[in-house]
Amino acid sequence: MSALPAERRLAASAHSGESMLGSGAADIGAAQRSSAADSGFVAGAGNPADRATDDATARREFSVARELSRDALAGAGNPGGEAHVDGSGVDAGGGPSAPGRTEWHGPRIAVVGIGADGWDGLSRAAREAVANCAVLFGSRRQLALVPDGSAERVVWPSPLMPALPGLFAAHADRRIAVLASGDPMFYGIGVTLARLLGSGALQVFPQPSSASLACARLGWGVAETPVVSVVGRPAETLLPELTDGRRILVLAADQHSPAKIAELLRHNGFGCSELTVLEQLGGPSERITSGRADTWDVPPGDPLNIIAIEAVADPKRLRATRLPGLPDEFFGGDGQLTKAEVRALTLAALAPAPGELLWDIGGGSGSIAIEWCRTHPACRAVTFERMAKRRTQIAENAAALGVPHIMVRGEAGAELSEPPLDIPDAVFLGGGLTQDGLFETCWSHLRHGGRLVANAVTAESEALLLRWAAEYGGELRKFQIYRAEALGGFTAWRPQLPVTQWSVRKAPR
Repeated sequence: MSALPAERRLAASAHSGESMLGSGAADIGAAQRSSAADSGFVAGAGNPADRATDDATARREFSVARELSRDALAGAGNPGGEAHVDGSGVDAGGGPSAPGRTEWHGPRIAVVGIGADGWDGLSRAAREAVANCAVLFGSRRQLALVPDGSAERVVWPSPLMPALPGLFAAHADRRIAVLASGDPMFYGIGVTLARLLGSGALQVFPQPSSASLACARLGWGVAETPVVSVVGRPAETLLPELTDGRRILVLAADQHSPAKIAELLRHNGFGCSELTVLEQLGGPSERITSGRADTWDVPPGDPLNIIAIEAVADPKRLRATRLPGLPDEFFGGDGQLTKAEVRALTLAALAPAPGELLWDIGGGSGSIAIEWCRTHPACRAVTFERMAKRRTQIAENAAALGVPHIMVRGEAGAELSEPPLDIPDAVFLGGGLTQDGLFETCWSHLRHGGRLVANAVTAESEALLLRWAAEYGGELRKFQIYRAEALGGFTAWRPQLPVTQWSVRKAPR
Protein backbone atom coordinates (compact mmCIF):
# COMPACT_ATOMS: atom_id res chain seq x y z
CA MET A 1 0.00 0.00 0.00
CA SER A 2 1.40 3.35 -0.98
CA ALA A 3 2.12 6.12 1.49
CA LEU A 4 -0.61 8.52 2.42
CA PRO A 5 -0.72 11.92 0.76
CA ALA A 6 -0.17 14.92 2.94
CA GLU A 7 -3.03 15.41 5.39
CA ARG A 8 -4.05 18.72 6.74
CA ARG A 9 -4.89 19.56 10.31
CA LEU A 10 -8.21 21.26 10.91
CA ALA A 11 -9.44 22.98 14.04
CA ALA A 12 -6.09 22.51 15.74
CA SER A 13 -6.10 23.06 19.45
CA ALA A 14 -4.36 26.00 21.03
CA HIS A 15 -1.92 23.63 22.70
CA SER A 16 1.32 22.93 20.92
CA GLY A 17 2.00 19.34 20.02
CA GLU A 18 -1.70 18.47 19.80
CA SER A 19 -2.26 14.83 18.89
CA MET A 20 -4.80 13.93 16.23
CA LEU A 21 -7.50 11.41 16.96
CA GLY A 22 -5.92 8.96 14.59
CA SER A 23 -3.01 8.48 16.94
CA GLY A 24 -5.11 6.08 18.95
CA ALA A 25 -7.56 5.62 21.76
CA ALA A 26 -4.87 6.32 24.33
CA ASP A 27 -4.77 9.94 23.19
CA ILE A 28 -8.55 10.15 23.14
CA GLY A 29 -9.09 8.53 26.48
CA ALA A 30 -6.35 10.59 28.07
CA ALA A 31 -7.85 13.79 26.74
CA GLN A 32 -11.25 12.90 28.14
CA ARG A 33 -9.93 11.78 31.50
CA SER A 34 -7.85 14.93 31.82
CA SER A 35 -10.77 17.22 31.03
CA ALA A 36 -13.15 15.47 33.39
CA ALA A 37 -10.67 15.09 36.21
CA ASP A 38 -9.51 18.68 36.02
CA SER A 39 -13.08 19.88 36.45
CA GLY A 40 -13.49 17.81 39.60
CA PHE A 41 -17.21 17.28 39.30
CA VAL A 42 -17.39 13.67 38.27
CA ALA A 43 -17.36 11.29 41.20
CA GLY A 44 -14.05 9.52 41.46
CA ALA A 45 -12.22 12.06 39.28
CA GLY A 46 -10.69 14.06 42.07
CA ASN A 47 -11.81 15.20 45.48
CA PRO A 48 -15.14 17.02 45.21
CA ALA A 49 -14.68 18.49 48.66
CA ASP A 50 -11.54 20.24 47.53
CA ARG A 51 -13.23 21.40 44.35
CA ALA A 52 -16.57 22.51 45.72
CA THR A 53 -15.77 26.14 44.99
CA ASP A 54 -14.53 25.65 41.43
CA ASP A 55 -15.86 28.27 39.08
CA ALA A 56 -18.29 27.97 36.21
CA THR A 57 -15.50 27.55 33.68
CA ALA A 58 -14.35 24.32 35.27
CA ARG A 59 -17.90 23.05 35.35
CA ARG A 60 -18.42 23.87 31.70
CA GLU A 61 -15.22 22.01 30.87
CA PHE A 62 -16.61 19.02 32.71
CA SER A 63 -19.85 19.16 30.75
CA VAL A 64 -18.00 19.34 27.45
CA ALA A 65 -15.79 16.42 28.47
CA ARG A 66 -18.84 14.30 29.23
CA GLU A 67 -20.47 15.20 25.91
CA LEU A 68 -17.32 14.31 24.04
CA SER A 69 -17.20 10.99 25.80
CA ARG A 70 -20.90 10.37 25.24
CA ASP A 71 -21.03 11.08 21.55
CA ALA A 72 -17.95 10.93 19.43
CA LEU A 73 -14.55 11.97 20.68
CA ALA A 74 -13.51 8.42 21.34
CA GLY A 75 -15.39 7.12 18.36
CA ALA A 76 -13.75 8.89 15.50
CA GLY A 77 -10.33 7.37 15.72
CA ASN A 78 -10.36 4.74 18.38
CA PRO A 79 -8.27 1.73 17.43
CA GLY A 80 -10.17 -0.44 19.89
CA GLY A 81 -12.24 -2.25 17.30
CA GLU A 82 -15.18 0.15 16.94
CA ALA A 83 -15.55 3.81 16.58
CA HIS A 84 -16.24 3.43 20.29
CA VAL A 85 -18.34 6.01 22.03
CA ASP A 86 -19.71 6.08 25.52
CA GLY A 87 -23.41 5.82 24.82
CA SER A 88 -24.60 6.11 28.36
CA GLY A 89 -25.61 9.72 28.14
CA VAL A 90 -24.38 10.55 31.60
CA ASP A 91 -23.85 14.29 31.34
CA ALA A 92 -25.55 15.66 34.42
CA GLY A 93 -24.71 19.32 34.15
CA GLY A 94 -25.36 22.36 32.08
CA GLY A 95 -22.92 24.42 30.07
CA PRO A 96 -21.91 23.86 26.46
CA SER A 97 -22.92 20.50 25.11
CA ALA A 98 -22.87 18.59 21.87
CA PRO A 99 -23.80 20.65 18.82
CA GLY A 100 -27.52 20.72 18.03
CA ARG A 101 -29.16 19.57 14.82
CA THR A 102 -27.72 21.27 11.74
CA GLU A 103 -29.65 21.52 8.48
CA TRP A 104 -27.71 19.58 5.84
CA HIS A 105 -28.28 20.57 2.22
CA GLY A 106 -25.26 18.95 0.60
CA PRO A 107 -24.92 15.52 -1.02
CA ARG A 108 -25.57 12.53 1.23
CA ILE A 109 -22.55 11.65 3.35
CA ALA A 110 -21.22 8.11 3.02
CA VAL A 111 -20.33 6.67 6.44
CA VAL A 112 -18.23 3.60 5.74
CA GLY A 113 -17.40 1.06 8.41
CA ILE A 114 -14.00 -0.52 7.91
CA GLY A 115 -12.58 -3.45 9.83
CA ALA A 116 -9.11 -4.76 10.58
CA ASP A 117 -9.21 -6.50 7.19
CA GLY A 118 -9.15 -3.06 5.60
CA TRP A 119 -10.00 -2.36 1.98
CA ASP A 120 -10.33 -6.04 1.11
CA GLY A 121 -13.19 -6.44 3.55
CA LEU A 122 -15.34 -3.65 2.11
CA SER A 123 -18.34 -4.36 -0.06
CA ARG A 124 -18.37 -3.13 -3.64
CA ALA A 125 -20.82 -0.37 -2.75
CA ALA A 126 -18.66 0.80 0.16
CA ARG A 127 -15.55 0.87 -2.05
CA GLU A 128 -17.37 2.92 -4.65
CA ALA A 129 -18.51 5.40 -2.00
CA VAL A 130 -14.91 5.91 -0.89
CA ALA A 131 -13.49 5.97 -4.41
CA ASN A 132 -16.02 8.55 -5.63
CA CYS A 133 -15.81 11.00 -2.73
CA ALA A 134 -14.07 14.38 -2.91
CA VAL A 135 -13.26 14.53 0.82
CA LEU A 136 -12.43 11.56 3.03
CA PHE A 137 -12.58 11.93 6.81
CA GLY A 138 -11.03 9.44 9.23
CA SER A 139 -8.31 8.71 11.72
CA ARG A 140 -4.76 8.15 10.56
CA ARG A 141 -5.14 4.42 11.16
CA GLN A 142 -8.36 4.24 9.16
CA LEU A 143 -7.05 6.36 6.30
CA ALA A 144 -4.00 4.12 6.08
CA LEU A 145 -6.30 1.18 5.27
CA VAL A 146 -7.56 2.86 2.09
CA PRO A 147 -5.53 3.04 -1.16
CA ASP A 148 -4.53 6.46 -2.44
CA GLY A 149 -7.06 8.29 -4.56
CA SER A 150 -7.96 11.76 -5.71
CA ALA A 151 -9.94 12.65 -2.58
CA GLU A 152 -8.64 15.17 -0.09
CA ARG A 153 -7.90 13.37 3.18
CA VAL A 154 -8.81 15.02 6.45
CA VAL A 155 -7.65 13.64 9.78
CA TRP A 156 -10.12 14.14 12.61
CA PRO A 157 -9.08 17.03 14.86
CA SER A 158 -8.95 16.83 18.62
CA PRO A 159 -11.24 17.72 20.30
CA LEU A 160 -13.70 16.52 17.72
CA MET A 161 -17.19 17.52 18.85
CA PRO A 162 -16.77 21.32 18.81
CA ALA A 163 -15.20 21.10 15.35
CA LEU A 164 -17.81 18.91 13.66
CA PRO A 165 -20.29 21.58 12.51
CA GLY A 166 -17.52 23.71 10.99
CA LEU A 167 -15.84 20.73 9.37
CA PHE A 168 -18.93 19.70 7.47
CA ALA A 169 -20.02 23.25 6.71
CA ALA A 170 -16.64 23.85 5.06
CA HIS A 171 -17.25 20.93 2.68
CA ALA A 172 -21.03 21.13 2.29
CA ASP A 173 -20.90 21.37 -1.51
CA ARG A 174 -18.60 18.36 -1.92
CA ARG A 175 -19.13 14.62 -1.86
CA ILE A 176 -18.00 13.44 1.59
CA ALA A 177 -17.12 10.00 2.91
CA VAL A 178 -16.40 9.24 6.56
CA LEU A 179 -14.45 6.19 7.71
CA ALA A 180 -15.52 4.49 10.94
CA SER A 181 -14.33 1.34 12.66
CA GLY A 182 -16.68 -1.61 12.33
CA ASP A 183 -20.34 -0.67 12.60
CA PRO A 184 -20.62 3.16 12.58
CA MET A 185 -23.95 2.94 14.44
CA PHE A 186 -22.56 0.85 17.32
CA TYR A 187 -20.89 3.25 19.77
CA GLY A 188 -19.74 5.04 16.64
CA ILE A 189 -19.40 8.29 14.76
CA GLY A 190 -22.48 7.43 12.70
CA VAL A 191 -24.71 7.99 15.74
CA THR A 192 -23.19 11.41 16.32
CA LEU A 193 -23.54 12.47 12.69
CA ALA A 194 -27.17 11.34 12.65
CA ARG A 195 -27.83 13.54 15.69
CA LEU A 196 -25.96 16.46 14.18
CA LEU A 197 -27.10 16.32 10.55
CA GLY A 198 -30.16 14.08 10.58
CA SER A 199 -30.35 10.47 9.45
CA GLY A 200 -31.46 11.56 5.98
CA ALA A 201 -28.07 13.17 5.40
CA LEU A 202 -26.26 9.85 5.76
CA GLN A 203 -25.79 6.66 3.80
CA VAL A 204 -24.26 4.11 6.16
CA PHE A 205 -22.21 1.10 5.02
CA PRO A 206 -21.74 -1.02 8.17
CA GLN A 207 -19.19 -3.73 8.81
CA PRO A 208 -19.56 -6.29 11.61
CA SER A 209 -19.02 -4.70 15.00
CA SER A 210 -16.22 -5.90 17.24
CA ALA A 211 -18.92 -7.25 19.56
CA SER A 212 -20.38 -9.36 16.74
CA LEU A 213 -16.95 -10.63 15.75
CA ALA A 214 -16.05 -11.44 19.35
CA CYS A 215 -19.30 -13.33 19.91
CA ALA A 216 -18.72 -15.24 16.68
CA ARG A 217 -15.28 -16.33 17.88
CA LEU A 218 -16.55 -17.26 21.36
CA GLY A 219 -19.87 -18.82 20.42
CA TRP A 220 -21.80 -16.30 22.52
CA GLY A 221 -25.19 -14.90 21.61
CA VAL A 222 -24.90 -11.25 20.60
CA ALA A 223 -28.37 -10.36 21.87
CA GLU A 224 -27.63 -11.94 25.25
CA THR A 225 -24.25 -10.31 25.84
CA PRO A 226 -24.06 -6.84 27.43
CA VAL A 227 -21.40 -4.50 26.09
CA VAL A 228 -19.63 -1.93 28.27
CA SER A 229 -17.32 0.77 26.93
CA VAL A 230 -14.36 1.98 28.99
CA VAL A 231 -13.24 4.40 26.29
CA GLY A 232 -12.85 7.72 28.06
CA ARG A 233 -14.57 6.26 31.11
CA PRO A 234 -13.27 4.75 34.36
CA ALA A 235 -12.96 0.99 34.45
CA GLU A 236 -15.38 1.03 37.41
CA THR A 237 -18.18 1.62 34.90
CA LEU A 238 -18.11 -2.16 34.41
CA LEU A 239 -19.03 -2.95 38.03
CA PRO A 240 -22.86 -2.73 37.82
CA GLU A 241 -22.85 -5.40 35.10
CA LEU A 242 -20.93 -7.94 37.16
CA THR A 243 -22.92 -10.85 38.51
CA ASP A 244 -21.88 -14.45 38.97
CA GLY A 245 -22.07 -16.47 35.75
CA ARG A 246 -22.63 -13.50 33.45
CA ARG A 247 -20.83 -13.00 30.14
CA ILE A 248 -19.80 -9.43 29.32
CA LEU A 249 -17.87 -7.70 26.53
CA VAL A 250 -15.76 -4.63 27.27
CA LEU A 251 -14.75 -2.21 24.52
CA ALA A 252 -11.15 -1.44 25.40
CA ALA A 253 -9.64 2.02 25.44
CA ASP A 254 -6.16 0.78 24.57
CA GLN A 255 -3.65 -2.01 25.07
CA HIS A 256 -3.57 -1.41 28.84
CA SER A 257 -7.29 -2.00 29.33
CA PRO A 258 -7.06 -5.79 29.85
CA ALA A 259 -4.69 -5.42 32.81
CA LYS A 260 -6.87 -2.68 34.32
CA ILE A 261 -9.98 -4.81 33.97
CA ALA A 262 -8.20 -7.81 35.52
CA GLU A 263 -7.15 -5.66 38.48
CA LEU A 264 -10.69 -4.31 38.87
CA LEU A 265 -12.08 -7.85 38.94
CA ARG A 266 -9.52 -8.98 41.52
CA HIS A 267 -10.26 -6.08 43.85
CA ASN A 268 -14.04 -6.52 43.64
CA GLY A 269 -14.48 -10.19 44.36
CA PHE A 270 -14.35 -11.51 40.80
CA GLY A 271 -10.73 -12.69 40.65
CA CYS A 272 -11.70 -16.17 39.44
CA SER A 273 -13.32 -14.72 36.32
CA GLU A 274 -12.03 -15.82 32.92
CA LEU A 275 -10.72 -13.09 30.62
CA THR A 276 -10.32 -13.40 26.87
CA VAL A 277 -8.65 -10.59 24.95
CA LEU A 278 -9.42 -10.55 21.23
CA GLU A 279 -7.09 -8.35 19.16
CA GLN A 280 -7.32 -7.15 15.54
CA LEU A 281 -10.48 -9.18 14.95
CA GLY A 282 -11.01 -10.03 11.31
CA GLY A 283 -7.54 -8.90 10.27
CA PRO A 284 -4.36 -10.76 9.40
CA SER A 285 -2.90 -10.04 12.86
CA GLU A 286 -5.87 -11.42 14.81
CA ARG A 287 -4.86 -12.86 18.18
CA ILE A 288 -6.86 -14.33 21.09
CA THR A 289 -5.44 -14.68 24.61
CA SER A 290 -7.19 -16.09 27.69
CA GLY A 291 -6.48 -16.29 31.41
CA ARG A 292 -7.89 -15.75 34.89
CA ALA A 293 -8.18 -12.27 36.34
CA ASP A 294 -6.37 -13.13 39.57
CA THR A 295 -3.32 -14.48 37.71
CA TRP A 296 -3.38 -12.15 34.69
CA ASP A 297 0.18 -11.29 33.68
CA VAL A 298 -0.15 -10.93 29.90
CA PRO A 299 1.96 -8.02 28.57
CA PRO A 300 0.09 -5.21 26.79
CA GLY A 301 -0.69 -6.21 23.22
CA ASP A 302 -2.49 -4.49 20.37
CA PRO A 303 -4.60 -1.41 21.18
CA LEU A 304 -7.26 -2.76 18.80
CA ASN A 305 -8.88 -5.18 21.25
CA ILE A 306 -12.09 -6.18 22.97
CA ILE A 307 -12.24 -8.00 26.31
CA ALA A 308 -14.61 -10.89 27.04
CA ILE A 309 -15.41 -11.69 30.67
CA GLU A 310 -16.99 -14.83 32.08
CA ALA A 311 -17.76 -13.56 35.57
CA VAL A 312 -17.15 -15.80 38.58
CA ALA A 313 -17.89 -14.22 41.96
CA ASP A 314 -16.14 -14.98 45.23
CA PRO A 315 -18.67 -17.02 47.27
CA LYS A 316 -18.14 -14.69 50.25
CA ARG A 317 -18.88 -11.54 48.26
CA LEU A 318 -22.11 -9.69 49.01
CA ARG A 319 -24.41 -9.90 46.01
CA ALA A 320 -24.97 -6.63 44.17
CA THR A 321 -27.52 -6.24 41.39
CA ARG A 322 -29.03 -3.29 39.57
CA LEU A 323 -32.23 -3.61 41.59
CA PRO A 324 -32.50 -0.97 44.36
CA GLY A 325 -31.88 -2.03 47.94
CA LEU A 326 -28.16 -2.84 48.05
CA PRO A 327 -26.94 -4.01 51.47
CA ASP A 328 -25.99 -1.08 53.69
CA GLU A 329 -22.46 -2.47 53.95
CA PHE A 330 -21.74 -1.33 50.39
CA PHE A 331 -21.84 2.33 51.45
CA GLY A 332 -19.05 3.92 53.45
CA GLY A 333 -19.72 6.99 55.53
CA ASP A 334 -20.60 8.41 58.92
CA GLY A 335 -23.93 6.64 59.23
CA GLN A 336 -25.96 9.22 57.30
CA LEU A 337 -27.54 6.58 55.11
CA THR A 338 -31.00 5.75 53.81
CA LYS A 339 -31.31 2.13 54.92
CA ALA A 340 -31.72 -0.60 52.33
CA GLU A 341 -35.44 -1.25 52.80
CA VAL A 342 -36.38 2.44 52.82
CA ARG A 343 -34.04 3.03 49.89
CA ALA A 344 -35.83 0.38 47.83
CA LEU A 345 -39.21 1.94 48.60
CA THR A 346 -37.87 5.40 47.78
CA LEU A 347 -36.42 4.33 44.43
CA ALA A 348 -39.71 2.64 43.58
CA ALA A 349 -41.49 5.96 44.18
CA LEU A 350 -38.89 7.89 42.18
CA ALA A 351 -39.37 5.43 39.28
CA PRO A 352 -36.12 5.95 37.31
CA ALA A 353 -36.14 5.48 33.54
CA PRO A 354 -33.19 5.37 31.10
CA GLY A 355 -31.66 8.78 30.46
CA GLU A 356 -33.47 10.55 33.28
CA LEU A 357 -31.83 12.99 35.68
CA LEU A 358 -32.25 12.96 39.46
CA TRP A 359 -31.50 15.75 41.90
CA ASP A 360 -30.69 14.19 45.28
CA ILE A 361 -30.98 16.85 47.99
CA GLY A 362 -29.06 16.01 51.16
CA GLY A 363 -26.85 13.31 49.69
CA GLY A 364 -25.44 11.84 52.92
CA SER A 365 -23.60 8.77 51.65
CA GLY A 366 -25.00 9.20 48.13
CA SER A 367 -27.01 5.97 48.31
CA ILE A 368 -30.16 7.24 46.57
CA ALA A 369 -28.27 8.87 43.67
CA ILE A 370 -26.00 5.85 43.34
CA GLU A 371 -28.84 3.34 43.23
CA TRP A 372 -30.74 5.57 40.79
CA CYS A 373 -27.78 5.52 38.40
CA ARG A 374 -27.22 1.79 38.80
CA THR A 375 -30.71 1.02 37.46
CA HIS A 376 -29.56 1.87 33.92
CA PRO A 377 -26.27 3.12 32.41
CA ALA A 378 -28.00 6.17 30.93
CA CYS A 379 -29.45 7.39 34.24
CA ARG A 380 -27.84 10.56 35.61
CA ALA A 381 -27.77 12.22 39.00
CA VAL A 382 -26.64 15.36 40.78
CA THR A 383 -26.33 15.04 44.54
CA PHE A 384 -26.21 18.04 46.87
CA GLU A 385 -24.43 17.75 50.22
CA ARG A 386 -23.26 20.63 52.40
CA MET A 387 -20.56 18.71 54.32
CA ALA A 388 -17.24 18.43 52.49
CA LYS A 389 -16.34 15.13 54.15
CA ARG A 390 -19.56 13.57 52.97
CA ARG A 391 -19.06 14.88 49.44
CA THR A 392 -15.75 13.06 49.38
CA GLN A 393 -17.45 9.91 50.65
CA ILE A 394 -20.18 10.16 48.02
CA ALA A 395 -17.54 10.30 45.30
CA GLU A 396 -15.77 7.26 46.72
CA ASN A 397 -19.01 5.28 47.07
CA ALA A 398 -20.09 6.18 43.54
CA ALA A 399 -16.80 5.03 42.05
CA ALA A 400 -16.78 1.82 44.10
CA LEU A 401 -20.29 0.96 42.92
CA GLY A 402 -19.66 1.65 39.25
CA VAL A 403 -21.36 5.02 38.72
CA PRO A 404 -18.46 7.50 38.82
CA HIS A 405 -20.34 9.95 36.60
CA ILE A 406 -22.51 11.23 39.45
CA MET A 407 -22.06 14.98 39.91
CA VAL A 408 -21.42 16.10 43.48
CA ARG A 409 -22.23 19.66 44.54
CA GLY A 410 -22.44 21.66 47.73
CA GLU A 411 -25.41 22.74 49.79
CA ALA A 412 -28.67 22.93 47.89
CA GLY A 413 -29.93 26.45 47.45
CA ALA A 414 -27.03 28.49 46.15
CA GLU A 415 -25.81 25.47 44.16
CA LEU A 416 -29.10 24.95 42.33
CA SER A 417 -28.84 27.80 39.87
CA GLU A 418 -25.20 28.65 39.19
CA PRO A 419 -23.88 27.25 37.01
CA PRO A 420 -27.16 26.06 35.50
CA LEU A 421 -28.06 22.39 35.56
CA ASP A 422 -30.27 20.33 33.29
CA ILE A 423 -33.92 20.23 34.33
CA PRO A 424 -34.43 17.22 36.62
CA ASP A 425 -36.91 14.46 35.85
CA ALA A 426 -37.09 13.58 39.54
CA VAL A 427 -36.13 15.19 42.84
CA PHE A 428 -35.51 13.43 46.14
CA LEU A 429 -35.64 15.49 49.31
CA GLY A 430 -33.79 13.45 51.89
CA GLY A 431 -32.60 16.45 53.82
CA GLY A 432 -33.23 20.17 54.17
CA LEU A 433 -37.01 19.86 54.40
CA THR A 434 -37.13 22.63 56.99
CA GLN A 435 -34.87 24.93 54.98
CA ASP A 436 -36.89 27.97 53.95
CA GLY A 437 -37.83 27.94 50.28
CA LEU A 438 -35.92 24.77 49.36
CA PHE A 439 -38.97 22.70 48.44
CA GLU A 440 -40.45 25.56 46.41
CA THR A 441 -37.16 26.03 44.56
CA CYS A 442 -36.89 22.33 43.74
CA TRP A 443 -40.52 22.20 42.65
CA SER A 444 -40.05 25.15 40.30
CA HIS A 445 -37.05 23.46 38.68
CA LEU A 446 -38.72 20.04 38.32
CA ARG A 447 -39.76 19.07 34.81
CA HIS A 448 -43.49 19.07 34.14
CA GLY A 449 -44.54 15.46 34.48
CA GLY A 450 -41.60 14.78 36.81
CA ARG A 451 -41.70 13.19 40.25
CA LEU A 452 -40.75 14.52 43.67
CA VAL A 453 -40.29 12.25 46.68
CA ALA A 454 -39.56 13.43 50.23
CA ASN A 455 -38.83 11.36 53.34
CA ALA A 456 -39.28 12.66 56.88
CA VAL A 457 -38.36 11.16 60.26
CA THR A 458 -39.02 14.14 62.55
CA ALA A 459 -42.38 15.53 63.60
CA GLU A 460 -41.47 18.94 62.20
CA SER A 461 -40.57 17.54 58.79
CA GLU A 462 -43.65 15.33 58.75
CA ALA A 463 -45.84 18.37 59.39
CA LEU A 464 -44.37 20.02 56.30
CA LEU A 465 -45.12 16.96 54.19
CA LEU A 466 -48.71 16.96 55.39
CA ARG A 467 -49.07 20.63 54.51
CA TRP A 468 -47.53 20.24 51.05
CA ALA A 469 -49.63 17.17 50.33
CA ALA A 470 -52.76 19.15 51.15
CA GLU A 471 -51.67 21.86 48.69
CA TYR A 472 -50.06 19.85 45.87
CA GLY A 473 -51.71 16.45 46.16
CA GLY A 474 -49.76 13.24 45.78
CA GLU A 475 -49.55 10.23 48.07
CA LEU A 476 -48.53 9.90 51.71
CA ARG A 477 -47.15 6.68 53.16
CA LYS A 478 -45.68 5.77 56.51
CA PHE A 479 -43.58 2.73 57.19
CA GLN A 480 -41.29 1.34 59.84
CA ILE A 481 -38.73 -1.41 59.45
CA TYR A 482 -37.98 -3.94 62.19
CA ARG A 483 -34.84 -6.05 62.17
CA ALA A 484 -34.28 -9.16 64.25
CA GLU A 485 -31.45 -8.91 66.78
CA ALA A 486 -30.15 -11.13 69.53
CA LEU A 487 -31.37 -10.30 73.02
CA GLY A 488 -29.64 -12.50 75.52
CA GLY A 489 -30.39 -16.01 74.42
CA PHE A 490 -33.46 -14.90 72.48
CA THR A 491 -34.35 -12.91 69.36
CA ALA A 492 -36.08 -9.53 69.52
CA TRP A 493 -37.34 -7.09 66.91
CA ARG A 494 -35.37 -3.83 66.86
CA PRO A 495 -37.41 -1.00 65.30
CA GLN A 496 -35.87 1.66 63.10
CA LEU A 497 -37.23 5.18 63.03
CA PRO A 498 -40.59 5.41 61.25
CA VAL A 499 -40.43 7.17 57.89
CA THR A 500 -43.15 9.33 56.40
CA GLN A 501 -42.91 9.51 52.61
CA TRP A 502 -44.63 11.93 50.30
CA SER A 503 -44.54 11.35 46.54
CA VAL A 504 -46.09 13.71 44.03
CA ARG A 505 -46.07 14.19 40.26
CA LYS A 506 -45.88 17.65 38.75
CA ALA A 507 -48.69 18.13 36.27
CA PRO A 508 -47.70 17.89 32.59
CA ARG A 509 -48.01 21.05 30.54
